[in-house]
Amino acid sequence: MTVSAAHIASPAAGADPVAAGAGPVTTGTDPVTTGAGRAAGEALLDESQPGGRRANLAASLRTLGSRPGFVIAVLFIAFVVVTAFAPGLFTSHDPYATAPADRLVGPGVGHLFGTDELGRDLWSRMLHGSALTIKATLIALGIAIVAGLALGVIAGFFGGLVDALLMRGVDVLLAIPSLLMALSIVTALGFGTVPVAVAVGVGIVPGFARTTRAEVLRVKTLPYVEAARGGGASWLRVLLRHVLPNSWGPVAVLAVLDTGVAIIAIASLSFLGFGAAPPTAEWGTLISAGRNYLVTAPWVSLLPGLFVAMTVLSLNHISKTLQELER
Repeated sequence: MTVSAAHIASPAAGADPVAAGAGPVTTGTDPVTTGAGRAAGEALLDESQPGGRRANLAASLRTLGSRPGFVIAVLFIAFVVVTAFAPGLFTSHDPYATAPADRLVGPGVGHLFGTDELGRDLWSRMLHGSALTIKATLIALGIAIVAGLALGVIAGFFGGLVDALLMRGVDVLLAIPSLLMALSIVTALGFGTVPVAVAVGVGIVPGFARTTRAEVLRVKTLPYVEAARGGGASWLRVLLRHVLPNSWGPVAVLAVLDTGVAIIAIASLSFLGFGAAPPTAEWGTLISAGRNYLVTAPWVSLLPGLFVAMTVLSLNHISKTLQELER
């Protein structure tokens, strides 16, 4: 019996070749292996399968939400960020209003952190000081991430002589202590919040460059990158579509960790007098102003110092938790 091609191609007659015992019918093209079928299969796997991206993200959020320490750290950092942009929501005191009669009043209901040597409310000055310190930290991180990513991606992706030259320059920067480099830069640029932010940002660029380079070197040798190149994708498309998105995890963890490093560096430079000029409130300036009253009024330096320490420790805890999650 002769079966025509029309009968094989069209199942409308109701006969199932497999059910009828004729065995599997092989045609010239397999829809699963075509480009459209493969893309649809990958999309279906991504969206609905247990190992898809949405499921992994939901599982990660549930894991993070089940850790009380992580939740408390995130809430505290959120509070600090909000106070940096809207300090008036948490205090009604003027940070610059002096009251000699209330000089060096201890912490209490009226003054949560007490008052300083001029009778100014320390809690209000601490919150308003968040604006300068956090914004300077964001500027420093922006400089470090942009410059570090650019150096790391170029060095890791192109390799060879380009990699050698860029990494030798990064090694030179790593050999110089970051605080010493920041002091040199801020001395050349001048005093103020923005020069301090630029100096700190340049000081932490090498860490981002090294981390990004290591991740790019790892990712660019993976099979899906080679498959993309074999499929005709350009180097730019491979870089933007495959290498960068899959190299971002450790860099994001480092960004959270280096936020604490930047805060300490900015506060240190402000403590030494390189930050904003008085009476502007900065965290380092507030700690420095209480040095002469450590015996008679220790809260003037102690409470702002504890606030800074809690901020940095919260960032470190968030970074450590995210690093554990990455593993």
